[in-house]
Amino acid sequence: MSDQLVEVDGRRLKLSNLQKVLYPEAGFTKGQVIDYYARIAPVLLPHLKDRPVTLRRYPNGVDGQSFFEKNVARHAPEWVRTERLPTPGSSKGNEFLDFVLIEDLATLAWVANLAALELHVPQWKVGAEPDLLVFDLDPGAPATVVECCQVALWLREELAEGGYDAWPKTSGSKGMQLYVPLQSGEIDTWTYSRKLAERLAGQYPRQVVATMAKAQRGGKVFIDWSQNRPAKTTVAPYSLRARPQPTVSTPVTWQEVEECDHVEDLTFTADEVRARVDELGDLLDYL
Repeated sequence: MSDQLVEVDGRRLKLSNLQKVLYPEAGFTKGQVIDYYARIAPVLLPHLKDRPVTLRRYPNGVDGQSFFEKNVARHAPEWVRTERLPTPGSSKGNEFLDFVLIEDLATLAWVANLAALELHVPQWKVGAEPDLLVFDLDPGAPATVVECCQVALWLREELAEGGYDAWPKTSGSKGMQLYVPLQSGEIDTWTYSRKLAERLAGQYPRQVVATMAKAQRGGKVFIDWSQNRPAKTTVAPYSLRARPQPTVSTPVTWQEVEECDHVEDLTFTADEVRARVDELGDLLDYL
């Protein structure tokens, strides 16, 4: 049988279609997705705590259609924590939505069972100002994560001059992100990130761009500072991505960033990330 009734931390949960392949190229099933999230939960859950989650669901696998889900599913168990939050400018005209907060293993297993492969969170916690400054480094072909690493090193230098530490992770897709932990409301993250991105684009015009126009990104790394808008989200650390292989947004060391020569150097699948965590723990240990 592909359906299974389980008890997770005292919560009863029905898992369905466990043999359904969600990553056809890898033969990676929904059961394996749920297993990955259950095993990675000790390092993932702290990064989700108090942050409303936007789910990206792939009910027919990574080759099928997907959709973003902000409002909690109608059939959610009563024990799933939600927060009603304002959503001004919503494309569907909703002034408020009930967001899921994933703070325990049972809720994490429940969203994984929805084929929510990707978990996206804002840079703030419910009821608080931003406590993270995020730079999303997006390479324009033929640039890759290798070029992102050089830009990340330049950003680290600039941030260090301002007294800030930066923590790198891969996006699990083509690029990477830098996280800068802050005291809640410490700075205007929107203005600070924009000015820093524009300064680097001015210093390294052949390698860096800080404008949204895709026509200007060819062969360069776009420093997406707009991720610091309150309404924006970034893929969570340890989230799977909807790529041909079950790659993961993976925390990395600065040594790995410095030594990256090939895309494969900073590409990690679910199994590899579990092994890394077993060996290294959570490399985003600013919490």
